[in-house]
Amino acid sequence: MAILPRAEWPLTWIGLGLAAGLAFALRPRQRADLTGQIAVITGGSRGLGLLLARELGRAGCCLAICARDEAELARAQADLEARGMTVLAVRCDVADRRDVERFIAEVVRRYGGVDLLVNNAGIMKVGPVETMTLADFEEAMRVNFWGMVYPTLAVLSIMSAQGGGRVVNITSIGGKLSVPHLLPYTCAKFAAVAFSQGLRAELARDGITVVTVVPGLMRTGSYLNAIFKGATSAESSWFALGATLPLLSMDAERAARKIVSATRRGDAEVILSVPAWILSCVHGLFPGLTADVLRWINQLMLPAPDGDSTDAVRGHEAIARRQSAVLRTLTRLGRTAAVRFGQHPGPRTNVAG
Repeated sequence: MAILPRAEWPLTWIGLGLAAGLAFALRPRQRADLTGQIAVITGGSRGLGLLLARELGRAGCCLAICARDEAELARAQADLEARGMTVLAVRCDVADRRDVERFIAEVVRRYGGVDLLVNNAGIMKVGPVETMTLADFEEAMRVNFWGMVYPTLAVLSIMSAQGGGRVVNITSIGGKLSVPHLLPYTCAKFAAVAFSQGLRAELARDGITVVTVVPGLMRTGSYLNAIFKGATSAESSWFALGATLPLLSMDAERAARKIVSATRRGDAEVILSVPAWILSCVHGLFPGLTADVLRWINQLMLPAPDGDSTDAVRGHEAIARRQSAVLRTLTRLGRTAAVRFGQHPGPRTNVAG
C-alpha cells in the first residue's frame, strides 16, 4: 500500500474526521421510554411550554407545570386534564430561587421524584439598545438565565439519587448570534447555551442527559405577550411578521414534537427551523459576515429609537394601536396559534414561551 505524500496528510485526517463524525451522528440510538416519568415544565401554562406538556403527557408522563399567572395555570391544567393527563400546576416565579425550591419540593411530595426537567420559561423585550435600561438586562438574566439555573440545581441531587434523569434547556438562536433589538434577551440566551452545553459534559458521568434546544422563530402567538420598547408599533409589527410568516417561522406543534423526539434520543443539541440552522452554520463559519449583515439590517430595516422613551408596551396593545388591516391579515396564523396555544393576553404575565 502506497504511503500518501506528506502534503496530503491534512486532507486525509480531515476526511477521516468528517467520516467518523458522520458515523457517530448516524449511529443507532435507543429511544427512551417516557411512560410513567415525572416531567417538570417551567413556563408550562401557554405557548411552547403548554405544547411540550401536551406532547409529554401523550408520551405517558406525569406532568408538573409552573408559571407566574394563576389564571393561565388554571386554564392550562384544565386543558391537560381534559386530554386525560395527570398534572400538577403550581404558581412559581423561576427568577426566585426559594420559589423554585418550593415548587420542586411540591413536585417530589406529589410524585416522589423528578425524571425530566424542561427549562422553558422566559421573557422577551424587543427594542433598540437606547431604550433598554439596566433593569431590562437584569430582568432578562434573572428569568432567562437564573430561571434555568435554579430549577436545574434544584433537581440534580434528586436525579443523582434516582440514578439519572434528563434536563432539556430551551434556549434560542439568539444564544448563537446576537440579534439587533433583542440585546438583553440574547445576552441571557448566550449564557443559557453555555450553561446547557457545559452541564451536559459534566453530568454525563452521573447518568443525567442534558439536551440543548435552539429554536428559531415559532408560530406560538407569543409576540402578543412580548414587551416592546421604542417605536412600539413598528417594533411589534416586524417581530409579529417574523414570528408568523411560514417561511420565517416554524409550526409550534411540529417544534414540540421534535423537542420530545430529541429528548427521547438524548441529543446534545437540536436546532429548530431551517432559517435558524442556516444562521447558526453561517455565523459559525463567517462571524464577520453575519455581523456586517446584521448591522446593515439594523441600519436600513429596523425602527430607529423613538426619542428618549423607555416605556414598555405589550405586543397585543402595540399592534392594536397600529390598526393595520394588512398586518392583521399577514399575522392571521399567529393569532390563530395564540388562541390554540393559550396565549391569552393577561394583566401581568410576559412569559415568552
